Amino acid sequence: MRKILIADDEERMRRLVGDFLRREGFQILEAADGREALEVFEKEPDICLVILDVMMPVYDGWAVCREIRQRSMVPVIMLTARGEETDELFGFELGADEYISKPFSPQVLIARVQALLRRANAGSKSVYAYPGLEIDVDARHVKVEGEIIVLSPKEFELLAYMAANEGRALSRDQILNAVWDYNFYGDPRTVDTHVKKVRLKLGKRGEYIQTVRGLGYRFEVSHD
Repeated sequence: MRKILIADDEERMRRLVGDFLRREGFQILEAADGREALEVFEKEPDICLVILDVMMPVYDGWAVCREIRQRSMVPVIMLTARGEETDELFGFELGADEYISKPFSPQVLIARVQALLRRANAGSKSVYAYPGLEIDVDARHVKVEGEIIVLSPKEFELLAYMAANEGRALSRDQILNAVWDYNFYGDPRTVDTHVKKVRLKLGKRGEYIQTVRGLGYRFEVSHD
């Protein structure tokens, strides 16, 4: 069974969310504070998703998210009673995948969980196909409207990384670390320069790379 860790100091909230997710076939692990959450995460290496309340005792959700991101890219959903934009941006900078404000509909949470898991499972694809755009990771070529376009190695890696994280808000630091590796100490504006070049080469399909104000970028394609 797929395991989901729910970390929240409110037992009622853990029970509510857990009951809905169990009905969807998930095995639920619980933690009442940040320290317990990290202990459970360490003992259970096959956790497929983590749901973190921001305001927890001992270690808050942000601290837990930061620790998890140092060892894993497992999807993380942050829960908070506060809906301030600055909180959301901070959560995304730490590597959170989703940010949901309380109160929320359990059905909405389940939909977010399922979408995140689909996205994570798609991360191993070798070809990403969208209307007017095809990215072949193995062949390292990109087609726009059926025609191959020329990208530099870093431009290609940037586009492939964003496609593999479709729908996820990515900070400039996250992109730098993934594409230029953790030893890069250059200007974060390097990302902006490369995004501008990739957008230009993609033509009208450059609109798939959206700017997330105050954070970075998101690769978003409507599949309607």
